[in-house]
Formats: sequence, structure tokens, C-alpha cells
Amino acid sequence: MQDWEIKTLKEIGFDQEVEETGETFEENAMIKAEAVRAYLRQKGLDYIVVAEDSGLCVDALDGAPGVYTARYAGEHGDYRANIDKLWRELAGKESRTAYYICVLAILYPDDERKVYIGKTEGEIIDEERGANGFAYDVVFYSKELQKTFGEAEDKEKNQISHRARAIKQLVRELEGN
Repeated sequence: MQDWEIKTLKEIGFDQEVEETGETFEENAMIKAEAVRAYLRQKGLDYIVVAEDSGLCVDALDGAPGVYTARYAGEHGDYRANIDKLWRELAGKESRTAYYICVLAILYPDDERKVYIGKTEGEIIDEERGANGFAYDVVFYSKELQKTFGEAEDKEKNQISHRARAIKQLVRELEGN
């Protein structure tokens, strides 16, 4: 196994706000990766760049909130308003199936591009349960865990989360190269 040194955006001095103008999680993840790579190349550096975009998709809402997960009700990160809007939009709908998705985009110095997708299936419930996690976790019921992500301990959630599943794919890729 190869040793990897992982650097955060802060460690490389990247503090730009990247506008997510894509219509898909994959497009937004790649936009972020390309912005970081351009920044690194200006500094004469050629690192492997990994970026992600993730969110909640509800089947009865044709995939919404989707790429607008963090700003579903308007203001970015107002999860109280986002959950309230989600419940309003689901009122009267029989199906509550949903999934969290994480798309990791990886850009290699030679311009090779790869994408890894992790999903976690569940359903939206009508009450908040738990105090862990963030955002929609308190209303996202995981059939695998038999509880909401808000009720799950970090260790439990990190075993099956959309991000964990995408990262496991990425790690297998990096270990193979």
C-alpha cells in the first residue's frame, strides 16, 4: 500500500468560494475539483485533487431537494426551513423513499478524471428523531440502521453513509495505483 499525504483546502491556502452552477452532483463535484486544480497549477503544483458534492434526493419529489439540498428553502444552510419545506412538499404523498448521495470527483495531474458515487437508502419520517448529525439527519430513517441518522452514533453512520461508501471506492482506486 502506498502512503498518501492528504492536504486540506486550508493547508494549501485555498479559501475561494466556488459557485456550484452544475445541474448534477457530478457536475458540481467536478467544478469544485477543477477550481482547486487551477489554483494549485497557478502555484506550480500538480496534486491529485478530490472534491465532492452530496445531498438528499426524495423519490416522490422527483429527486428534490437534490443539488439544492443545503438551500432548498432559499437561504444556504437553514435546515429548519429546509425540513419544514420538505415536509410540506411531502404532505399527502404515500411514498417517502429517499437517499443520500455523495459524488466524489478525482482529477489526476495528467487530466484523467474519475467519479465515485455512494448512496444510502432510507425514507423521510414525519417527526425529528435524535440530536446527532446535521441537516436532514433527524428525519432520514435508515432501514439498515433501523433508526434515523440523527439517532445514530457517528461510528454507526460512518459505516453506511453515502460519503463512506464513495470514499471506500476512492481508497480502493488509490490503493490500486
